[in-house]
Amino acid sequence: MLITNIKGLVGLHPKNKLVLHGKELSDLPVLENAWLLIEDGLIKDFGEMSSIPSQISNLPSQISAKGRYVFPSWCDSHTHIVFAASREEEFAMKIEGKTYEEIAAAGGGILNSANKLQKATEDELFESAAVRLKRMILQGTAAVEIKSGYGLTTESEIKMLRVIQRLKDQFPIPIKATFLAAHAFPAEFKNDHQGYISLIINEMLPLIAAENLADYIDVFCEKGFFSVEETDQLLKAGAKYGLKPKIHANQLSVSGAIEVAVKNKAISVDHLEESNGETIETLRNADTIVTLLPSCSFYLGIPFADARSFIKANLPVALATDYNPGSTPSGNMNFVVSLGCIKMKMFPEQAINAATLNGAAAMEISENYGSIAIEKKANLFITKPMPSIAYLPYSFGESQVDTEILNGEIYHG
Repeated sequence: MLITNIKGLVGLHPKNKLVLHGKELSDLPVLENAWLLIEDGLIKDFGEMSSIPSQISNLPSQISAKGRYVFPSWCDSHTHIVFAASREEEFAMKIEGKTYEEIAAAGGGILNSANKLQKATEDELFESAAVRLKRMILQGTAAVEIKSGYGLTTESEIKMLRVIQRLKDQFPIPIKATFLAAHAFPAEFKNDHQGYISLIINEMLPLIAAENLADYIDVFCEKGFFSVEETDQLLKAGAKYGLKPKIHANQLSVSGAIEVAVKNKAISVDHLEESNGETIETLRNADTIVTLLPSCSFYLGIPFADARSFIKANLPVALATDYNPGSTPSGNMNFVVSLGCIKMKMFPEQAINAATLNGAAAMEISENYGSIAIEKKANLFITKPMPSIAYLPYSFGESQVDTEILNGEIYHG
């Protein structure tokens, strides 16, 4: 496939550039009036139209992108898209002003999703998640991490992870699976935290390892959920089975989650709506990626993460959706990029880099995804006609994605 007359080929980072730190996020290389050649599912070559080789200029399989941009596809490194049902019944509670903790105490929140999921079949969960994933792909996403965590029993957590495995097998994009049984304490373990932790460690983890169902382990380290000590215990147990940490950290308070994440060499710390100078100093000395989830702040009405301070501190920042039924019922990365600019004051170049190359880095796949480079996977999208790159986040709520290309082929859903 040959794409010609590209108004701007976006994100031309060197193939060996695997993650962007701090001020590097402001550098978004663009080649104007370009062509791009795809062969065997990979980016074969690209250049300016004025120097297109004559031997490829007449290829039969051509797309003209006149007036349009070509971007590397979004890499969404934090989602919860395997769930049994939506939770719009909690919507009015949020409007009324109920807090996240108050909704959970009233029987809503994560336990609400867990009760519904435990009654759903694996096939039902797969079919609904597949619909969500197709919609995300058509909005420009071509790599995704999916968490368990709405099961909270051995049977249901394994069921969720098997659904994620089926999605991996059936969709033409990279999918990472994260084990998040430590999302909340089931009602029967409300006063027996160690009992549930022992269930995770002694029963769930061996089964997951036996079937190779997860890449990462995650813990919701927060007041009212899992303490720093409990988080440390779980991360160490997961490491024994080869599961690398990715932590829900500092969503509602500065909890000590960052310190325990860095101590356990977490791949990423996610949320960070609440942070301080100590948070930043701890992260300065780590290789951990800061994954921010602005559509969660938008929906819950909680503070937006301080992206500019993280960038100023030379940290690697990624953006992801947090798509889930309770706090972020949307998988639209275009809107996430807009929120990164509008609410977190990121420049368009920073937000786009955070949603592509750094999102890929947060899933450890940036060697092959997240930027335009020769021999990288040809996962990219062609926009609608746009006047500039900044128009994409500027036009919030309106997707500018026109054509999604996965592994060198147009994806129709």
